[in-house]
Amino acid sequence: MVVAHQSLENLNAQELREMVTELMGQVGENAKTIVSKDREILYRQTKIDQLTHEMAVLKRWKFGRSREQLDQAQASLLDETIDADIAAIEQELENLAPTPRLDTDTRKQPKRAALPPELPRVEMHHEPESTSCTTPGCGCILRRIGEDISEKLDYTPGLFTVERHIRGKWACGKCQTLTQAPVPAQIIDKGMATSGLLAQVLVAKYADHLPLYRQETIFARAGMALPRSTLAQWVGVCGVQLQPLVDALKDEILSHAVLHADETPVAMLKPGNKKTHRAYLWAYAPGAFEALKAVVYDFCESRAGEHARTFLGDWKGALVCDDFAGYKQSFTLGITEAGCLAHSRRKFFDLHVSNKSQIAGQALTYIGQLYEIEREVKSLSAEERQEIRQTRSKPVTDAMHEWMQLQRQKITDGSATAKALDYSLRRWGALTRFLDDGQLPIDNNWIENQIRPIAIGRGNWLFAGSLRAGQRAAAVMSLIQSAKLNGHDPYAYMKDVLSRLPTQRASQVGELLPHRWQPTFTVA
Repeated sequence: MVVAHQSLENLNAQELREMVTELMGQVGENAKTIVSKDREILYRQTKIDQLTHEMAVLKRWKFGRSREQLDQAQASLLDETIDADIAAIEQELENLAPTPRLDTDTRKQPKRAALPPELPRVEMHHEPESTSCTTPGCGCILRRIGEDISEKLDYTPGLFTVERHIRGKWACGKCQTLTQAPVPAQIIDKGMATSGLLAQVLVAKYADHLPLYRQETIFARAGMALPRSTLAQWVGVCGVQLQPLVDALKDEILSHAVLHADETPVAMLKPGNKKTHRAYLWAYAPGAFEALKAVVYDFCESRAGEHARTFLGDWKGALVCDDFAGYKQSFTLGITEAGCLAHSRRKFFDLHVSNKSQIAGQALTYIGQLYEIEREVKSLSAEERQEIRQTRSKPVTDAMHEWMQLQRQKITDGSATAKALDYSLRRWGALTRFLDDGQLPIDNNWIENQIRPIAIGRGNWLFAGSLRAGQRAAAVMSLIQSAKLNGHDPYAYMKDVLSRLPTQRASQVGELLPHRWQPTFTVA
């Protein structure tokens, strides 16, 4: 603290106390800053150590003898998964690095082979906005003295082309200042793939369920041999770069008061014992009547309820789900349980199909009446929907409940009919919760429809032992499926997002979410 025109001797006791208090406050703030920095450094170093260890394990799997004991299909899928995981870890390590890598580091990278000369070229010129020298006091007209050319591989289904990025060099004849347009930002720094090619690889893998070894063959037929190891590296880096967008989508979903949740098993390959392990892909989406159309997948090693609690965090609202025990603890933490009447119906439907049960038939009749009303109120407002449910649906559920209780007294314990009745009676409060809230759907079919595309491609899903590959798949599929829900072509969406993400401000990343996305170009 500087005191002007006044010596310490002339300060009174009050002023000295104020000075000491201010200085102590500054010391306290500096101490907090130092503690915060120390914590950040510790976190970064811990994360770096963790990632370095994970990379060592992956390399041991890739080059170890255990890989040779896998069948060809498993080995191919394991190879591409490990290559993608290693590339993702390298990208995370680069993001954690406190300073940019030195030029000496970049020189160690192998030189990229030239793209085939027979591929069509599209020239893209990048020149300075002004050809006047910007040096203070100069203002001379710049003279073009050369150019830098970089080539990137682009792909539209069935056709490879090469983008030739030409950056002219302009020099001032008076002050020798050199001016050149900056290198366009890319999702993969110094990579040869355009956003179009990267989008094609991601959409083919995660929407069309084409493993990279199949894409490798498809690309070869189109005239460009791309090793699957290269494709895997692209997938790994893109997964890391797209994660902030998925995190933002998750925050948007958790801002809604009604959510759907469901989970489906996925085989995960564990190279260490050469066996598959049952992992799970969890899916979460806003309620069917919510304005936001989106889904976020969460890949986890098990079906334990802790995974759902971790994802939901402090969220409090109505969760539409089945009777899976993993959700039960969440309902003791302030979350409201909303049941799925479709699950109740399936119990009676299976019973009716197997033995033409009259009780099952009557239950299906009651449930059918409720669904008929739901079809009529689907497009109404929440208030109108709730009013009609109270006047028309509630009498049906009351009669159905009374009838079920009466029938249950006549049925022997342990029979298939008793189990079907018990399922509905035990959950009756959750199954009928939609009557009192017009924003709640009658069933969980909305999220089951979002899981169906995953189940279709499940035969191609064999992941490495770590969660990384599964979580990467879940992240990319969250964006692709959400784009579909909003009526977008997933290729067009992914191509545009990969083009804009490198220069998008972190505070504005929400503009690239599928429900807000506005394309900046037309995909050919």
